[in-house]
Amino acid sequence: MPELKQRGAGAGRDAVSAAAAAGEGPGPRPWKAEAGVFLAVAFAAAGAWGAVQPATGIPPEVVQLTQFGPAVAVAAVAALWPGRIRRRLAGALPGAGAAPAGERRGPARGPLLLLTAVLITTLSAGAYAMAEAGPVHLTDPRSLRNPFLLIAVAQLVGACGEEIGWRCLLQPLLRTRFGPLTASSLVGVVWGLWHVPVLAQAPAYAAAFLAGTVAMSVVLGLALEHVRGNRLLLAGGFHTLVNLGMLLCMDEESGAVLPMVLFGGACVAVAVPWVAAAVRITAGAAHEAR
Repeated sequence: MPELKQRGAGAGRDAVSAAAAAGEGPGPRPWKAEAGVFLAVAFAAAGAWGAVQPATGIPPEVVQLTQFGPAVAVAAVAALWPGRIRRRLAGALPGAGAAPAGERRGPARGPLLLLTAVLITTLSAGAYAMAEAGPVHLTDPRSLRNPFLLIAVAQLVGACGEEIGWRCLLQPLLRTRFGPLTASSLVGVVWGLWHVPVLAQAPAYAAAFLAGTVAMSVVLGLALEHVRGNRLLLAGGFHTLVNLGMLLCMDEESGAVLPMVLFGGACVAVAVPWVAAAVRITAGAAHEAR
């Protein structure tokens, strides 16, 4: 599949100008240093959070402290390159200013992005029920060891702890050098590998999980491509809905391969329309630019 490029020749020139303004033009490549520091700290901090969680008494069902590894990494990178990181995080929160022509604000794509997260759970759970020739696997929220409202809020906070790194820093950073599809796929690969314990599972389980993270990263990257505000809340909301859906409707946490394979397949399936739409829009913009 041809790489998705900036929408139109003018957008490509704007990207080059923005990169130069951010100190990312020809010569040394500080983006590599930023990415390297971010990834090193994200992996190390996640390991440290995971090691201390048992001592905190916080149940992993409520929130896994490893999720805050990327947030620590963002703080570390910001301490080294405050100006650049401030620009990268400009669209993470509301109030990013007026969007240029052709760009959309968060609310325009937000409902569709969140609906995609619900669709992933629906497809996964439905396929699992069909494969098992039984009812849909559902966990009554009242049967959880902790109040569901507490879990939902904590999951959103934890998801935002991840997404401020993956979608609000690393994705924009890689977009200074790659098209949206490549950048999103690279973030998805790193995001999947960052879940180190998954790699200890059966090969099919780990491969399906990695396919899922890449596919979800592509959906998020394309959905947020021209969103200039609320990126963190949108990405965190998507992430939370997927996590809660898996908690209530699947049992992949047991290490069972089938539910994870079905989950990965559902993620790939929902990513296809997003990629097709992005290709169509890009092709139309290129045609108009001729």
